[in-house]
Amino acid sequence: MLAVVVSEPGGPERLELRQVSDPKASHHDVVIRVHATALNRADLLQRRGLYPPPPGETEILGLECAGIVEELGAGVTTLAAGERVMALLPGGGYAERARVHESLVLPIPEALSFEQAAAIPEAFLTAHEALIGAAELAPGERVLIHGAAGGVGSAAVQLARELGAYVFATTRNPNKLTWLTELGVNQVIDTSREDFAAVVSAASNGRGADVIVDFVGASLSERNQSVLATAGRWIVVGLLGGTRGTLDFARLLGQRQTVRGIVMRSRPLTEKAAIVRAFRRDFLGWFDEGRFTPRIDSVFPLAEVRFAHERMEQNENLGKIVLRVA
Repeated sequence: MLAVVVSEPGGPERLELRQVSDPKASHHDVVIRVHATALNRADLLQRRGLYPPPPGETEILGLECAGIVEELGAGVTTLAAGERVMALLPGGGYAERARVHESLVLPIPEALSFEQAAAIPEAFLTAHEALIGAAELAPGERVLIHGAAGGVGSAAVQLARELGAYVFATTRNPNKLTWLTELGVNQVIDTSREDFAAVVSAASNGRGADVIVDFVGASLSERNQSVLATAGRWIVVGLLGGTRGTLDFARLLGQRQTVRGIVMRSRPLTEKAAIVRAFRRDFLGWFDEGRFTPRIDSVFPLAEVRFAHERMEQNENLGKIVLRVA
């Protein structure tokens, strides 16, 4: 099969399309004929040699895909050959075929294309884990989302909106302001000219944000804590702004604040399967109802994967960048 491989760690020029061996389905695995996959920041890190796959998993990039079930392991009971599916992958999405455990596979909502479906698993499952699993978001609470114009960020905006939260979102790109408002953000903060902590504090009468979904990390740590409400939950999803920041532990104790990190790829299979089951039970139907929409920035052929990575690195995307494989 054709797959994208990293010739050696480095920039997008290190991505190459090659013939590699087909994956084989073990007992509870399925092999999916991939029609589309999508980019994630983790792919860029892995390409640079900074985020290796879990032990025993493929070196091929790609943490989600959509396609057709082609091969079943002997122990598979929940899927049938020929089904249209999307899946959360430990790797392997940038290829014509991908292997994955059956518990990480979801049916594609009827109205969605393969390209739309490929933009769902990593983005919406991570948003679900951040807002539901980690933050236990309640209706009427105030949510601050950094990097809301990306794939996971745009999914988090939609989930928070539909759960009845008041949503703040930050961006330093003025071209993204209108897009975020149309997505359902109540108050968009242009951090190129505004202090997000001051804006959130003023808009909440000094109470702050009940939940922060943070893709930046260290560089925002002091301001994030300053605007985190009493009993607030600060969920760290990414580290674009570094890994070491400063916390005021007296404030952490006095205001009963929680700082929690989440990750998807390296979690045990049982935990990822539980997240998939919960999302399928409670939220998958919202795509058919029109309450959720996978937001796609652009679609590139697999052969143009270098251009797709360049676009993400330049932080130009509004929503997910998708690769068409089949």
